[in-house]
Amino acid sequence: MYKKHSDFGEYRAVSSAELDQVLESEVLDLRGLDQPVIIESIELLFNCGQYFVRTVSKDGLTGISVTNDRVRFCYPILQQQIAPYFIGKDARDLERLLDEVYVYESNYKLAGIPYFACLSFLELSILDLLAKAKEVSLGRLFGERIHDYANVYVASGNRHTTPEEELEILRKEVERVGAKAIKYKIGGRMSRNKDSMAGRSEELIYGTRRYFGDDMIIHADGNGSYDVETAVRYGRVMEEINGYFYEEPCPFDDLWATKAVRDSLDIPLAFGEQETSMRRFKWLVEHHGTDVIQPDILYNGGLIRTTKVAKMAQLAGMTVTPHVSTGFCFVYILHLSSYTPNIGKYQENKKGFEITNELLDGQLTLADGRINIPDSVGIGIRENHEIIKKALQLFIVK
Repeated sequence: MYKKHSDFGEYRAVSSAELDQVLESEVLDLRGLDQPVIIESIELLFNCGQYFVRTVSKDGLTGISVTNDRVRFCYPILQQQIAPYFIGKDARDLERLLDEVYVYESNYKLAGIPYFACLSFLELSILDLLAKAKEVSLGRLFGERIHDYANVYVASGNRHTTPEEELEILRKEVERVGAKAIKYKIGGRMSRNKDSMAGRSEELIYGTRRYFGDDMIIHADGNGSYDVETAVRYGRVMEEINGYFYEEPCPFDDLWATKAVRDSLDIPLAFGEQETSMRRFKWLVEHHGTDVIQPDILYNGGLIRTTKVAKMAQLAGMTVTPHVSTGFCFVYILHLSSYTPNIGKYQENKKGFEITNELLDGQLTLADGRINIPDSVGIGIRENHEIIKKALQLFIVK
């Protein structure tokens, strides 16, 4: 019989009015910033395979964020539709500006991941600027530090491997970082119930428990592969091996199918990585459409919006385990973890640790299945870092 892990609490009913109050609230603590921080320029830079957004204030402060690689083809939204609105504005008004730019030049007609990703790149850069102005770490703009490290799970991301090959890949990753938790892909990825190869998913689910033993924390990710009936069938298999949580079994835009699966299973359901609507996140919380909320900080418009998602989830006793869209993104998740009471116990360790730690001057330590949360000023990237100094400027808005 399936036994839900003690890391997960029980759902608490929460009213629409309570959730609206979270959505309408401000989350930044800008006390002590008594002088305006006027934004003078916004740039997109590239070096060492990484894209950066640099925001400079009139008094010479610099904020730097690291984007995901999708900026390669969506950057015109940032350059033409978002950045111009922020020039000459006071960075201390960031929460209001994020709402206003949505209407500026009818940007709401661009709503979706490309728009909100560009918004997040700039928001994180401005947050770095504000944190430097206040001389605190990024997380301390949102609240007191309550966590000093995060446990990690390793994820392979493969569907082309046989179960035997996948187990070997996962074994190497577990040994490399000392992880106590794993995640693997099942199904064929938005495949209408087709497996990536015959029998792979079921064999892999059973095989990982036999191979790693009873103590390993096991997540499975369907990436929208199934209809409700098939999703429930694989969910039952996950329950047989006492899996930790079951991620996105149904297509990401089908909230109703996802809720139907959640209502049919005992294993916690995780969902939300593709979501960009705060009202749909509200629906998931209010209607218990999932058990674990998974916003992606870089898809969902940044840390301010993601913090509000976490606060809504907290009211309902739900866990937040953000999706990771690129290597450096887990640094933002670390900062989110530093102040979020209902953060999930295990966060994904995405590839890219080495270049990330180089950008942060070796602030991170990954060992024994956990990683420390930096407490340096801002995000932790120096404006005079060699990678930044030698970066190619792709555009500048003044």
